[in-house]
Amino acid sequence: MAQVAIEPKAAKDEGKTEASVEKISGGHLVAKALKAEGIDVIFTLCGGHIIDIYDGCLDEGIKIIDVRHEQVAAHAADGYARMTGKPGCAVVTAGPGTTDAVTGVANALRAESPFLLIGGQSALSQHMMGGLQNLPHVDMMRPITKFASQVQTTERIPDMISMAFRECYHGAPGPSFLEIPRDVLDTKVDVTKVRFPQAGHYRASTRSLGDPDDIQKLADILVKSQRPCVLLGTQVATCKAYDAAKEFVRKLNIPAYMNGAGRGTLPPGDPHHLHRTRSYAFEKADVIVIVGTPFDFRMGYGKRLRAETVVQIDMDYRTVGKNRDVSLGIVGDVGMILKSVTAAATGRSDNGAKKRQAWIDELHAAEKKAYEKLEPEFRSESTPINPYRVAWELNEFLTEDTIYIGDGGDVVTITAQAVQPRSPGHWMDPGPLGTLGVGVPFAMAAKFAHPKKEVLCYFGDGAFSLTGWDFETCVRFNLPFLGVVGNNSAMNQIRCGQIMKYGKERGNVGNMLGDVPYGEFAKMLGGHGEEVRDPKQIRPALDRARAAVAGGKPALVNIWVDIDVWAPGTKNQTMYK
Repeated sequence: MAQVAIEPKAAKDEGKTEASVEKISGGHLVAKALKAEGIDVIFTLCGGHIIDIYDGCLDEGIKIIDVRHEQVAAHAADGYARMTGKPGCAVVTAGPGTTDAVTGVANALRAESPFLLIGGQSALSQHMMGGLQNLPHVDMMRPITKFASQVQTTERIPDMISMAFRECYHGAPGPSFLEIPRDVLDTKVDVTKVRFPQAGHYRASTRSLGDPDDIQKLADILVKSQRPCVLLGTQVATCKAYDAAKEFVRKLNIPAYMNGAGRGTLPPGDPHHLHRTRSYAFEKADVIVIVGTPFDFRMGYGKRLRAETVVQIDMDYRTVGKNRDVSLGIVGDVGMILKSVTAAATGRSDNGAKKRQAWIDELHAAEKKAYEKLEPEFRSESTPINPYRVAWELNEFLTEDTIYIGDGGDVVTITAQAVQPRSPGHWMDPGPLGTLGVGVPFAMAAKFAHPKKEVLCYFGDGAFSLTGWDFETCVRFNLPFLGVVGNNSAMNQIRCGQIMKYGKERGNVGNMLGDVPYGEFAKMLGGHGEEVRDPKQIRPALDRARAAVAGGKPALVNIWVDIDVWAPGTKNQTMYK
């Protein structure tokens, strides 16, 4: 049964004296400051330290979605930021409430996702007395946030909240943390003594163009190049630079690869969209342009880039040239930079576009060969079900409006061989921290942000088990999404590495899970659930799940997949190299 939303209280100050009306509590100041920032929902798990914030949110009309674990609250706030382009907010209590949220904060930092975590704290009057759930939260959060501070007076709450949100956008985005002690939240102060920063007046524009001379240099490089390629990363989504990226690759005739939230920038079938030949292109290209992606493990720390000329475009100065020298680095808003480079190159001997067509044709021929090699697995009729078949079925099932979320290890890695979102902003994954358990909270946030879109999340069974209880939260708040579990009863990505390193007799230690019928679990929590063991039944089950979601029920299709099929990257252990 869907939870009935509590309506904001009506004119509760009616009948009070003028002097009392001027008093406002810390929790209500929090809500007013969040409302000024554009926050329309907080994700939370209740605790005595933070309840005055709830009271304020009711008055400000801010939706309160209460979850079953604080990690879910943090992941959902992260997911909300990714889906909307606005900052998210999670509110948790002190001590274990805040420590439970640490993983979600750390994941957002590595994924460059802006949200504010507000944590409770015991009263300032109990400082160093051993108050309930007292911990040095700020010290713990400082290494994994862009800003972390305690709020020490009630009057400063709006000012500190505006400061925290502003710091979220310093360089590449990321999370901030504020600790607010219980007595600071409960105290009522004279509203005339409070500074309320005005929305839109406490942040500068971050849409920097970079050095104009470097824009011209990159245009010169690309006009002369015969075999360039570009990788469009997460910051294309961060900067909402989809149109600029499309114009860049189409006008200059440059093949494009996408990773992270950059997936979907170009639709499947676009002549400049390449999918399976990135390694081939990186090996043979004369110019590689990396947009909004650091040289981390996903890029072999830059070692996989063999071109003579490597250009890096990023929002954060600290990222450019880290782990690998670059021929040219440009810092700024990636959309503004791509648009400016396109303009600088346009009209110069056809932008060098014609001479690059042979290179694009070569890459498409290689793409075709790569697909033909995988096609037997995509069409496999074997049982247990080949996880490549699941990946192929999911891709065939997607619509223009399906937001796709991946949450898992090897089975989700396999989907990267097949699944291509149809539209920009329709892909979500954990990001470079590799955190499992983001799926349900991301789905929750995506459905809240886009109630008319279909939200499909593909889980490994190990990943789903980490935060799966919040499937019930989606039932309770009428946030129906379609979940699919690739179930091999194992943490199979790690199992593969163990077998390779220690032999099969020791390969199943510490990574095997029970045979859990998650379809039945979904039914128990009030959703739609199915079990699938025949590959021919995948699509019919997905169709029935889609119908259930359209009727308002979250759905979970549990597909039993072959435990002995792995992705190439898993078999090669590339994540560790």
